[in-house]
Amino acid sequence: MNREEMEMFAGNWIANWNARDLDAILAHFAEGARFISPLAAELTGSPIIEGKASLRAYWSRALEASSELHFTLIAAVCDIERQVLGVHYVARRNGKARRALETMRFVDDRQVEGESFYSAQEMPHDA
Repeated sequence: MNREEMEMFAGNWIANWNARDLDAILAHFAEGARFISPLAAELTGSPIIEGKASLRAYWSRALEASSELHFTLIAAVCDIERQVLGVHYVARRNGKARRALETMRFVDDRQVEGESFYSAQEMPHDA
């Protein structure tokens, strides 16, 4: 992907999460993708999720537990040579907001790895 495609992807990724469109979110993942998240550890007991089917199960549970969910894009950071995209955003979930960064590595336009990072402190909800 080039820079324009990565930036467009970041905007679509945010929109898909805000629409809670799990099929659209998963569409760009490779079957054997690996995802790391501290939030996954809370729901599954492990921070590492491997495989598209496991991602669907994890995110289905996470969406069910989220009465409110809205992401606001701050920036897309693109490493074209390595095919890595960093999506920096504010995540509002169940009355709490925090900054987040998700890194995504692509091979042949499919995400093969991802990892999410969250700010240590929650932000005021109106931030």
